[in-house]
Amino acid sequence: MDTKGLVFGIQHFSIHDGDGIRSNVFLKGCPLRCLWCHNPEGLTTEVGIQYIKNKCRGCGKCGYIFKNMHDLYIKSEDEKLQYARKCLYGALEPVGKWMSVKEVIDDVMKDLRFFKNSNGGITVSGGEPMLQFDFTLELLKEAKKQGIHTTLDTSGNPYTEEGPWHEKWEELMKYTDLVMLDIKHIDEEQHKILTGCTNKNILAMAKKLSDMGIAMWIRHVLVPERNDRDDYLHRLADFIGTLKTVERVEVLPYHTLGIFKWENLHLDYPLKGINPPTKERIENAEKILGAGTH
Repeated sequence: MDTKGLVFGIQHFSIHDGDGIRSNVFLKGCPLRCLWCHNPEGLTTEVGIQYIKNKCRGCGKCGYIFKNMHDLYIKSEDEKLQYARKCLYGALEPVGKWMSVKEVIDDVMKDLRFFKNSNGGITVSGGEPMLQFDFTLELLKEAKKQGIHTTLDTSGNPYTEEGPWHEKWEELMKYTDLVMLDIKHIDEEQHKILTGCTNKNILAMAKKLSDMGIAMWIRHVLVPERNDRDDYLHRLADFIGTLKTVERVEVLPYHTLGIFKWENLHLDYPLKGINPPTKERIENAEKILGAGTH
């Protein structure tokens, strides 16, 4: 259990990411660049740092590095942490901590009685957990040893059916009780515009999960002016209809609650001016996709 992963959060008592009460482990690093990303602090595969403006007192202990955060972003992990320690008020906050599998399991095990009473468990999310493949595999393997239900919350982007990677993925699936698969857009070209990546490997992973008999939930973020069109939704519904092991479909309405995270990272938010979908459009998407338990 000495394998280490870069974790940027462990959320206890979650009820939205799988059955029952769950502990969500968020791993850094993501290959997608979704225009609406709600966890931009988890995109990079290294320890990051964010500037929380309302905590800053302008004391100058950091050398006013926050005035040009790019200079800080390109520094080493150790240098970033040194700047964070200099800040007396916590305005320069590290994002990400290297943790061993044992450290994560010890943290999660505090919630064991809640798991058992609610049919809950552990959900490994991100970022994209399959970018830290060895850590994710060892974490889920150890969770199963402890009798904990396991869920993998993934975009599916790293999936491939080639070589040793696919063999490791098949092993990972042995320790995965449920896969929560995000399908951002059914149209490949639009998917590239929204995320910077193709969706071919994502759809291929969905088909493979179905063929292997592995339970999955399909999640779809509904974004006005981007993927909230009936023709796109019907195409997605048709694809979901070909999958044999989908237990639930969830429509996740786009929201703007994460914009402050982009601001803390000194990043421009790509979807400024886009409002959340209306109740009518959410209900429309849920009806077309057959949202709920299957």
